[in-house]
Amino acid sequence: MKRSVWLLLFPLLAHANEIGSQYKEQAEAGDTRAQYYLADTYYSSGDESHARYWAEKAAKAGEPDAVALLAQMMMKTSWPDARKLAEQAVLAGSSNGEITLAHTLVNTQAGKTDYPRALSLLQKAAENTDSDAAVDAQMLLGLIYANGGEVAEDDAKATFWFKRSSTLSRSGYAEYWAGKMFQEGEKGFIAPNTQKALNWFNVSCLEGNDSGCEELDALSGE
Repeated sequence: MKRSVWLLLFPLLAHANEIGSQYKEQAEAGDTRAQYYLADTYYSSGDESHARYWAEKAAKAGEPDAVALLAQMMMKTSWPDARKLAEQAVLAGSSNGEITLAHTLVNTQAGKTDYPRALSLLQKAAENTDSDAAVDAQMLLGLIYANGGEVAEDDAKATFWFKRSSTLSRSGYAEYWAGKMFQEGEKGFIAPNTQKALNWFNVSCLEGNDSGCEELDALSGE
């Protein structure tokens, strides 16, 4: 399934001459959707320079998801600018932009938070399971409820959304991702929390995710 996971912390590197080969010919011919897919593939593979080149090319030609991808990239350097780009992507009709915008709305680095709007955007995207964006929306909803803070911490809701996301992607993946987020933290949103990381790695492992089991063993042994 082709998808863009805005929060993939640890992308798998692909061999350089294989990346995006299924999109490159069409992208070079000016197909803006293929340009976006090529940019997304490069980004997921860790090649940000090529990803930015193709995303900018597609965005200039009016591809909304390319604008959302640029917003995602911008979160590494300027959260306020990332929010502005994400707003543009949403106005242009990008579901991926809704998730990226929601992410900036719950991180204080982007400015004043707006959890009600973030939850509204995510719940809308989460219900559209015909779109790949639903997987990411469900993961972020789960993380918001697992984290608490400006919304009440609710492990039942977190579990519900993580399970829905993992059902659409890979068994135990959303829970594994939550474990990594709590292990590493994210300034302005998630404080590192070893106990929460252990909990979600354990759930991931019980769901049969090998990566969750490996992280659980490694963190338990520290």
